[in-house]
Amino acid sequence: MVIALKKHWIVLQKTSFWSTAKRYQELLSVLIPQNLHTRYRGSFLGVYWSLLNPLTMTGLYTLIFGATFASYYGDSIINYTLAAFTGLLITNFFSASTSQALASIVSNGSLLNKIRLPLPVFPLTMIGVNVFQFLVGSLPLLAIVTLINSHNIFYVFLLLLPFTALVLVCTGVGLLMSALYVFFRDLGYFYEIATFIVWITSPVFYPAEIVPDKIQPFLHLNPLVPIIESLRDISLQGTIPSTEYFVRSFLGGIIILTFGWFFFQRCKSAFIDLL
Repeated sequence: MVIALKKHWIVLQKTSFWSTAKRYQELLSVLIPQNLHTRYRGSFLGVYWSLLNPLTMTGLYTLIFGATFASYYGDSIINYTLAAFTGLLITNFFSASTSQALASIVSNGSLLNKIRLPLPVFPLTMIGVNVFQFLVGSLPLLAIVTLINSHNIFYVFLLLLPFTALVLVCTGVGLLMSALYVFFRDLGYFYEIATFIVWITSPVFYPAEIVPDKIQPFLHLNPLVPIIESLRDISLQGTIPSTEYFVRSFLGGIIILTFGWFFFQRCKSAFIDLL
């Protein structure tokens, strides 16, 4: 694998923008399968283990909060269960992908000391691994739920829009965190707190309507909230989300991705000395 990566990087240094993008894709096509193979080697369920946490937590939330909050979901515990499940898919994807991206540069320090590779490819690999897991494991379930509720395959394809916004957010945060972690190795502990704050301010197991008006502005700062609400509108209501949700989702994703990318590029020259 090292030889293959080295060949890709030699070509990458001598190419134009579009060729560079293609070479990034080629590097990711090597690293993502390798990571998946290493992670799930000998596993019986493989990538489907990623569904265990959201399914388990959905069951617990339904048992504890289902009867209390069902009135906000058409007096249906089933609707509450599906709403909790969709919210958990989003927050779990965010937490898993960004947490894995956080340590990706440092954990590959030995490889980077042998071969000069484009540093962003490592956090991008972690995002790519989780994208693959979502597309294979979670998306088929969401597609079935959406098709049952909407009776229109158009809404199944529409699911990709909020998911794309989610990937933009996670990529930006992943690049930012992976860069900061090179300099601050205690960041992992603080980031656990940060992901908890993101989770608790996301309407996952509770409806957004119960949040006091004074607290509502803090929910608007959470980039996952419009993504969760958009996904629920599509999959549970069978409706096209409001323009506000789409704009907030993609605008937040683009801003976070842009900031994360430029911060990473600004800091990367100092990485090798610290690995």
